[in-house]
Amino acid sequence: MSPLIRLLASFIALMMAMGIGRFALTPQLPHLLNEGQIDLTDAGLIAAANYLGYFVGAVDSMFARSHQHIRGRLYGGLWLCVLLTVASSWAHGFWAHLLLRFGTGVASAWALVMITSLSQPLALAAGRPRLGALVFAGPGLGILLTGVLALVANQVGQSSAILWRVYGGVALVMLLAILPFLPPVKATAAPGADVSAGRNGSITHLCWVYVLYGVGYIIPATFLSQMASAQLKGAWQADLFWPCFGLASALGVVAASLRRKDAHTTRRWLMTTLWLQAAGVFACLLGNGWGLALGVLLCGGPFLACMQLVMARLREIAPHGYQRNTGLLTASFAIGQLSGPLLASISSHLSGGLQPALVIAGAGLLVAGGIVLSSQPAAPARDPARVAPAPERTGRPANTQ
Repeated sequence: MSPLIRLLASFIALMMAMGIGRFALTPQLPHLLNEGQIDLTDAGLIAAANYLGYFVGAVDSMFARSHQHIRGRLYGGLWLCVLLTVASSWAHGFWAHLLLRFGTGVASAWALVMITSLSQPLALAAGRPRLGALVFAGPGLGILLTGVLALVANQVGQSSAILWRVYGGVALVMLLAILPFLPPVKATAAPGADVSAGRNGSITHLCWVYVLYGVGYIIPATFLSQMASAQLKGAWQADLFWPCFGLASALGVVAASLRRKDAHTTRRWLMTTLWLQAAGVFACLLGNGWGLALGVLLCGGPFLACMQLVMARLREIAPHGYQRNTGLLTASFAIGQLSGPLLASISSHLSGGLQPALVIAGAGLLVAGGIVLSSQPAAPARDPARVAPAPERTGRPANTQ
């Protein structure tokens, strides 16, 4: 089968698992708040449960080695994203939504790590690494899709339950369409022990960058629809902010995929995307529609591009043991994401708003960019994906976003 078809299937898989399964909560928050199912503090805790599940799924993915384990997490994660989204239509109140969001967090992490570690070697082997990078525009277009569906549902006066069913139905159609075309599942070797202390230190720095990035982006990403709805008094224009965020993030991936492929360039682009997102978070503090529009542009544009650049940086400093390191970074990201909604809940409880949480989030992104700036470009590393592999190593996950 053509690698292009398998990469397209991977793109749609992330579009469904992340854009719908993981991020559908954001356009639903105004509904859930208006229906009286939850308050703003509850919303932060429900989002935190989603990211706790994401952390659990990411850590679990680090230890998936056999064919059965990888296949189970890949297909189990994709199917759970569909089923739990549909089940959300019957949920009512804080605890039901919290448990379902935890489950979708686990499932989306499984899907992300497995799709990443299976699709990227395929792109390299086909000599199309840029197409591999574009797989990660999938979540952005998924966000765009959920936003447009929410806009239509709001215009015809549908409830959150109906919108959950619409999301679940669309996700089911997407999954059934791609199941025969996903990358083949193969066992992966355990990571070698030949990683230098210097590279371990570089991975540690990258983990800290990803933690701070997770804290920084997740508050506007989670509460953008709610902030727009509150600022614009429930006007239909508020529903445009979330799909625009998704479109900007997909275009950001395209832009980052066109960069020159070397360590210096990756490092500069990563630093720039982190600081642009910091500016976007601070723009949300302006308290008006223009501030939120800037937040959409400056947070959304670098959102998925930053993820792609972090994984590219990982490949430069540690090309071996890629699935394990991807899981480690995803778990670090989840810690940051988990901290963000908890911070938002504390901020809402103590101050009645998200402003203190946004200040802390923006400051964290500035610090993350500083860590990248202070780090040295990685020395060229021998990448197993670019060497003619022995037969027993052809299935080894080995690339990045």
